[in-house]
Amino acid sequence: MTYDRLVCANCAAPVSEGRCPVCRANRERLQQEGFFSGLGGLNPMALIALLAVLIAAVALLAHQTA
Repeated sequence: MTYDRLVCANCAAPVSEGRCPVCRANRERLQQEGFFSGLGGLNPMALIALLAVLIAAVALLAHQTA
């Protein structure tokens, strides 16, 4: 999830619009931190899928060399 889908509890507007001080502060914080510590905004399911593909590739390579 990215911050453009978040709704502010203070003003009920999208956080990405920054309509109130709470929105602007949270938008700034999220932009500085970055979701998932700089992993390009990948969601957890995408990370799990990527991990599964990598494990399958390693298993295939191990099987071919054996």
